[in-house]
Amino acid sequence: MSGAAVGLVVAQALPAEWGGVTTIPDALMYAGIAAGAALLPDLDSPQATVSRSFGPLSKGLSHMVENSCQTFVNLTRGSKDSYCRNGHRTATHTLWFALLTGAAAAFLMSSSFERGAAVGLLFFFLGLAIRGLLPEWSKKADWLVVTGVSALVAWAAWEWAPNSGSGLVMGSAVTVGVLTHLAGDFITKRGIPLLAPLPLGRQRWRNLGVPRPLRIAAAGPMDKVLLSAFTIVTLVQLYVVVTGTTIALDSPVLASFAP
Repeated sequence: MSGAAVGLVVAQALPAEWGGVTTIPDALMYAGIAAGAALLPDLDSPQATVSRSFGPLSKGLSHMVENSCQTFVNLTRGSKDSYCRNGHRTATHTLWFALLTGAAAAFLMSSSFERGAAVGLLFFFLGLAIRGLLPEWSKKADWLVVTGVSALVAWAAWEWAPNSGSGLVMGSAVTVGVLTHLAGDFITKRGIPLLAPLPLGRQRWRNLGVPRPLRIAAAGPMDKVLLSAFTIVTLVQLYVVVTGTTIALDSPVLASFAP
């Protein structure tokens, strides 16, 4: 939900002259990609929601990512870093992962690949977004159903979305989503190795976070508060985008949406 909320805000804020989206379908596509990408860092955990999104395929990929992260940490760790026995919250929870995945998405959606790659990425990230935004339904639904719904929405985007945003801007939705996930984990008690493997003293994989009195427990009561807040923000932004209403902002995108 936080990925959807932040994605909608960014979609409206990016100027059209920078290649920003100028249509309602593309703003929603941007937010959908960001919402799905907000689950992407947890691909390093086979137990995570993202790892169950596409059945055995995503499960197998998750095991590969977890093992790769564990190996990478052990190859790059400093003298004061502990031996890594679990790849979760390591390489995919760094600033560099957010930038790299966004750059890869932007490349795929460049002029060489154009719309097909955008829809393909939308299919993948929507599968993640559906799992994250509709957790109770997706738990009951077979992974094939989730995959089918994602494919249907991706096909609709292929048929009707104007694709007004540049490849660079649409690719940035992935970085926005991943950074949103990292921000959420950054305020938890454990924190994340945001700048790893850059050396911080004799450590390269030191977890960073907000001051300890401000940290919250993952999956704790504060999660429900944040969920409610981001749900409200998302609904307000959906209203703004669909109706073309301007709320105390002179957004170039909103102006282009207005009748």
